[in-house]
Amino acid sequence: MADDLDIYRAAKPMIDQHGDDAALYSSGRADLLLNEGDMAGATVWRMITAAVEEPQRQRRPDEAIK
Repeated sequence: MADDLDIYRAAKPMIDQHGDDAALYSSGRADLLLNEGDMAGATVWRMITAAVEEPQRQRRPDEAIK
């Protein structure tokens, strides 16, 4: 399984290439792999999707950035 650093390294080019559509694209990849029966691949792409969405997420005023 990929570690956090690998996930964020994969998310960066996704954001650079697809911009605001990066989460949609990575989620689609996860769905495709899931439909093909590749659970491990789908899990990694779900993690990438979460990493892509994190910088765009609205935070509460008292919430720290991780």
